[in-house]
Amino acid sequence: MYLAWREIKRNRMRFALIALIFILIAWLVFILSGLGNGLQTLAAASFKNMKADYVLLEQGSQASVSKSLISADSVEAVKQLPNVRGASPVGTTMATALKGDANTSKGKLDIALIGVEPGSFLEPAVIEGSGLSEGTPNGIIANKSMKDEGFKLGDTFKLDGTNQSLTIVGFVENETFNHVTSVFVPITEWRTITFSAPGADKGLHDPVNAIMLQGKKIDSAAVSAALANTETVTKAAAIQGLPGYKEESGSITMMMGFLLVISAFMLGVFFYVFTLQKVNQFGVLKAIGAENRFLSKAVVSQVLILSVASILIGVALTYAVSAMLAKSMPFILDVKLVVIYSIILLVIALLSSLASVRSITKIDPLKALGRVE
Repeated sequence: MYLAWREIKRNRMRFALIALIFILIAWLVFILSGLGNGLQTLAAASFKNMKADYVLLEQGSQASVSKSLISADSVEAVKQLPNVRGASPVGTTMATALKGDANTSKGKLDIALIGVEPGSFLEPAVIEGSGLSEGTPNGIIANKSMKDEGFKLGDTFKLDGTNQSLTIVGFVENETFNHVTSVFVPITEWRTITFSAPGADKGLHDPVNAIMLQGKKIDSAAVSAALANTETVTKAAAIQGLPGYKEESGSITMMMGFLLVISAFMLGVFFYVFTLQKVNQFGVLKAIGAENRFLSKAVVSQVLILSVASILIGVALTYAVSAMLAKSMPFILDVKLVVIYSIILLVIALLSSLASVRSITKIDPLKALGRVE
């Protein structure tokens, strides 16, 4: 470590350029991580936040809530099954809220209506105002992002294409679905809005999109067998079945994978070329008795110092950018992801130094000193 640090201090500019490349790579990784996490949160935050373990859907729905339609009559039946601690229906539909001059784009806001039973485990905790109530069917709780669009507590707005009016009685946070603001309504009101057209309910009594189940050891096959024309999947599988979620997540994962692979090659080449430039120095050290292990430790120590410093600077720059971004930007830094990608980058850098270590072990002191042709 001493030799590594002495060389870094002596060749500041050379090591600074390598560190700059690593900082930019780390910065890009963390920026993409924040954007990816933000987009995934916009797509499924409300679904992820629901305190459920399994989802009961219509058979053949391909684990997609939007393709499912079942009767809420199954709620009481499923509650009686083994390991089921709780069951509650949920419905989702897209809508447009009208405010002010509805003839302008500023007077319209796309929202996701999510129907839940008031007081159930699916209803999120409010941060302002009050929760849902069966006695106030048109009272809704909305994500606080609606405040940025000019809505406030007590406001009443209409839904585009319907005669329904809804009143904001409370605000929640971190609730989005399908990349738009989530608005939670009593399940009875959700049915009135969603199935206003004749035949839209397919003749089902109290139709809902799905029934959320609580219970860690629920037997999916047993539940599906007990209730005709249904299938039971984990909540994680249902999230993957949300429209576009799997494709979006796959694209982000692929970009991150390519970036990390390219980073490994770039760093490996930089460290290898840098080592080749010091062949004569390593030859002299070997000639006076330095062992391969000692020289290898010095190289790895340099890589470790540069990597840790670069990653920390990259994290700091990412948080600085995050603080300056607009609230509407889908950028969410998850501390867990930052730590994971920091470790991955550090491992990649250390593995990239192995080519340099291998070249050191092959250095012949006599050839390095130019005494042998």
